[in-house]
Order: sequence, then C-alpha cells, then structure tokens
Amino acid sequence: MKYRNPIATARGLGSAKSGFGHWWAQRLSAVVLALFTPFVVYCLAKYGIADYALLKALFANPLFSAACALYVLALFWHARLGLQVVVEDYIHAPGLEVALQIVVKIVYSFAAVAALVAIARLALSA
Repeated sequence: MKYRNPIATARGLGSAKSGFGHWWAQRLSAVVLALFTPFVVYCLAKYGIADYALLKALFANPLFSAACALYVLALFWHARLGLQVVVEDYIHAPGLEVALQIVVKIVYSFAAVAALVAIARLALSA
C-alpha cells in the first residue's frame, strides 16, 4: 500500500506544455463565432433558403465571401478543439483515444476544406 498524496505522485511529471495554446485557440474561435453568428442569423432570416442566382450574387461580394470563410474556419476549428477535449477527457483506452483523435482531425479538416471550396466556387462563379 502506498502512502503518497496526489501532489507527491504528480510532482516531477512536468506539464503537457500545450494547455495554454489550446485554451487560447478555443477562446479566440469562440470570440470570432460570437461576433459573426448574429451576421449569419441575420442573413439566414433575410434570405432564407435562397435560389442559386441569389447565392451567386451574395458571394460575388468579396467581403461577404471572406466573412463566410472566416466563420466556417472558426466554426470547424472550435468544434474540433471541443471534440478533442471530450475525447481526451472521456476516452481512457490509449489506442482508441489516439485513433479517435486522428479521425476527428481528418473529418474536420475535410469538412472545412469542402466548405471553403464551396465558398470559393460560389465566389468565383459570379
């Protein structure tokens, strides 16, 4: 039976050295989402499910296209970081955790690229 308190057990292990960067990226993406979500809600309320011609006209504006691209990047980045924390905290089998981390990164990367390609195609087709 070991008589070590939790501090003695953890002493000398060091830090992961990535906590602050992860925390900062999560907060930064949350701020971007908080600033752009009212814009997205307004556009959805005003235009609803628009036809393709209206979407082409909207995305012809470079400011609108850039704002949508920034929103999509922040959305996928924020979701990926959040899911990464969930996997790290609640999946305790090391092999499964690594596999899920890889799957999360690949899926969110492909989804972000697909969304950005769709935005670029709409913006450049006008």
